[in-house]
Amino acid sequence: MFRARPDARPATIPVIVEGAEILVPEGASAAAAVLLAGLDAIRETPVTGSPRLPLCQMGVCFDCLATIDGVPNRQACMVPVAPGMRIARQHGARESGA
Repeated sequence: MFRARPDARPATIPVIVEGAEILVPEGASAAAAVLLAGLDAIRETPVTGSPRLPLCQMGVCFDCLATIDGVPNRQACMVPVAPGMRIARQHGARESGA
């Protein structure tokens, strides 16, 4: 479904997506890392539990909400990758007080 463009920069930044280390191009977003990792979903909606993947890639739809480096409700499409970044699925609504 998703694959890097043939003219994309080489994948050189190691990030951890759901426990698996993958290499992504410098300057890519955490959402792009999720797509490159081949996950079937990055979050579940709070009400119905419907699976969601990044959609708009520009911060409008909120379908890319993820836990990034332990912080829930991050818009993965708006966060550039950094070496060692940890990206995890978000299940439902965030914990209160988080």
